[in-house]
Amino acid sequence: MTLNSGDIAFVFLSTILVFLMTPGLALFYGGMVRKRNVLSIMMQSFAAIGLVTIVWVVFGYSLAFGPDHGHIIGGLDWFALKNVGLSPNPDYAPTIPHLLFFMFQLMFAIITPAVVSGATAERMRFPAFLLFMFFWSTFVYIPLAHWVWGVGGWMKNLGVMDFAGGTVVEMASGVSGLVAALILGKRLKVGYEFNIPHNMPNVLLGGGLLWFGWFGFNAGGAMGANGLAVLALTTTQIAGAAGMIGWALLEWFHRRQITVFGAISGIIAALVAITPAAGFVSTGSSLLIGFVAGGVCYLGVSVLKDKLGYDDALDVFGIHGIGGTWGTLATGIFADIRLNPQGHNGLLNGGGIHPVLIQLLAIVATYAFTSVMTFAILKVVALFTSLRATDDEQVNGLDLTQHRENAYPDFELTENVYI
Repeated sequence: MTLNSGDIAFVFLSTILVFLMTPGLALFYGGMVRKRNVLSIMMQSFAAIGLVTIVWVVFGYSLAFGPDHGHIIGGLDWFALKNVGLSPNPDYAPTIPHLLFFMFQLMFAIITPAVVSGATAERMRFPAFLLFMFFWSTFVYIPLAHWVWGVGGWMKNLGVMDFAGGTVVEMASGVSGLVAALILGKRLKVGYEFNIPHNMPNVLLGGGLLWFGWFGFNAGGAMGANGLAVLALTTTQIAGAAGMIGWALLEWFHRRQITVFGAISGIIAALVAITPAAGFVSTGSSLLIGFVAGGVCYLGVSVLKDKLGYDDALDVFGIHGIGGTWGTLATGIFADIRLNPQGHNGLLNGGGIHPVLIQLLAIVATYAFTSVMTFAILKVVALFTSLRATDDEQVNGLDLTQHRENAYPDFELTENVYI
């Protein structure tokens, strides 16, 4: 094992790009909520940076990637980063410092619970979210990461293909968000308010930062400056663009309009879908995966949610859950071993039905595990503190009632004076 300066520089850059996604998510979510809840939802993303970093340093990384125990969880050999230093690790980081691999994986661990926060936006109390995030990171994210990416993990041993987090990040956050939204119940309706984004420029800026960071999110999974990274970079761009078109076309046929919010939603949906497939499929396949993701997630957000009546505030399940499910399944259909020898040929490249069934197993296992654990965690958290903001707190806004701050104090003063 020899350190490679090019690989180090590439993974270093990818790590920074993935970190930027969490502030980008804060802007994205912050623009989507009503103005009296902007700071509360943004703070939940930034809280993830602080809390999850400590969890990951002390025991999270060791349990996720440490020496395997029963194909279920890692050990505590790397507790508090013991033996995680500047030398390469033969299993995960043969050409970069082990500590850099730790940092790269930390950014994934941070953003995943931050994504979940969108489902319970505008009604989950901050103390409850902090407890939920701690327990969820410990008992949901860490085991899943070991199953899929850790040496010895049972999904990895079965041959599940998940290049950058279709199961661990996307489906896990989407399904958990849906369960949390159902348990907390619907947001309080105040007067004739519409639940529409209050600041579309922030939504676009946040979405643009997410797309920018997604290049590191997906391409960084190659763990080096190589052809596989270039493939993941390219498939990510193509899928994102195709998703915007797929969503916009369906929105036009359905409602005879193309919205800015819909366009950015289609991009994010497709980026979610290409995440598990980015380093396993061709550029042509990424075009189809992204295009279908845009349409399928549009139906999930605009049709399925209305019919079932749940209040997934910022469409975490509709985008991340459904998009991640389609992307994970599509990987088993379109994967090409000629592009990545670490994968398998998918259904359309001579692999038969087996890789599709393996991916389906991963989907079912992820849904079952994350839903049951999320339900249990929320019930435990509810024993210590109230999960849901009171009606008065929702009317006055979580910015003031949870943090004693206001995102737009001058704007609010002007409103009160003229009203």
